[in-house]
Amino acid sequence: MIKAIIFDLDGTLVQTERLKAISYAQAAVELRPEDLDEEAVVRAFKDVVGLSRHEVAQALMQRFELEDAARARMSEFDVNQPWQAYVQIRLRIYDEMSTDPQILQEHACPYNIGLLHDARERGLLTGLATMSYCAQVNRVLRILDLKDEFDFVASRDDVETGKPDPEIYQLVAKQLNVKPEACLVIEDSSSGVKAALAADMQCIVVTTDFTRKAIHSSDVIDKRWVVDDPSELLSVAKQVMD
Repeated sequence: MIKAIIFDLDGTLVQTERLKAISYAQAAVELRPEDLDEEAVVRAFKDVVGLSRHEVAQALMQRFELEDAARARMSEFDVNQPWQAYVQIRLRIYDEMSTDPQILQEHACPYNIGLLHDARERGLLTGLATMSYCAQVNRVLRILDLKDEFDFVASRDDVETGKPDPEIYQLVAKQLNVKPEACLVIEDSSSGVKAALAADMQCIVVTTDFTRKAIHSSDVIDKRWVVDDPSELLSVAKQVMD
């Protein structure tokens, strides 16, 4: 019997992967404003989502020939490599977007948030397990008016090892005083699914444009629990909860 639902944040309650893609794209256009299409960079980001910041920056720099322009900006940011300058430009853009209430609200995930509200109405415990840092998490939850919807929130600050390690899900279950097998996790990415399953929890993955390919090309989770159309999430979740 499910007693708690634990949600991921990025890509699950708010489409921050889309915002990250846009920030990389706008940073690339800033480096090459004369002949670069922003949407082309966004599409390219789908091929590297899930990689480290260094790997993403390197891949996009090579694909769109950004190295010379990024090298010219290295002294501005006091960094040693072109990819670092590219990342700094991208972070400035992302920070501006992620602190804009209108942008965050426009990128909220209504069906996933709807399940959160449904869980509260059912009297289930609710938790958040995110690899974002505490200050950013609190800002997002406040803007989306979700701060009071969770019984416990765990961020990257609270664990030694990130997903796909199960540590963060184990922590949330312990704090909620619920056995892992009585927890249902809502995720969007392969690493998150692996973390939930490794914690011996049930899991539903709601794919996004940025995670769908990786989820379907792997055997990380039974396809019964893969939701490509978010409007179907509640009916799938009820199969586990009821």
